[in-house]
Amino acid sequence: MPAGRAKAARTPFVLLVVLLLGGGLIGLLVLNSALSEGSFHLADLQKQTKNLTDQEQALQRDIDAYSAPDALQRRAHQLGMVPGGDPAFLDPDGKVRGVPGAAPEAAAFTDPVAPAAAPPAGAVPAPAGSPSGLQGGPASVPAGVPAPPLATPQPASTPTPGR
Repeated sequence: MPAGRAKAARTPFVLLVVLLLGGGLIGLLVLNSALSEGSFHLADLQKQTKNLTDQEQALQRDIDAYSAPDALQRRAHQLGMVPGGDPAFLDPDGKVRGVPGAAPEAAAFTDPVAPAAAPPAGAVPAPAGSPSGLQGGPASVPAGVPAPPLATPQPASTPTPGR
């Protein structure tokens, strides 16, 4: 009988070792699957980040194109805006410096400025610090051009350049 007891005592130990090894292998398999799933998710997120970065850069180029001085001047002319001339200032004590007044009617443009159009005849180049390429005034508009009627400008949708 002593040989039977040694065999009976050994069986649960062998079974325990086999279960631990099998559990460990299954655990490693699950861990490996989770890590590879995480790496696929990371690759997808990196691709999405790259696409969003490219989209942000394209939108920033559009913003830069719309905020360029010549584009702002073109848009202002399309809305019927005219150069304001010399400004008047109000001192803190209430004294007015300069001569306030409306923009000259001769400064109004009837046609919007085309992007590749040459400056009007008689236009004076702006100083180096000026944001626009032209100085407004009577010399930059042909004589006899009537001023457009005053109306509330309506916002117009403009397509995104290059699309």
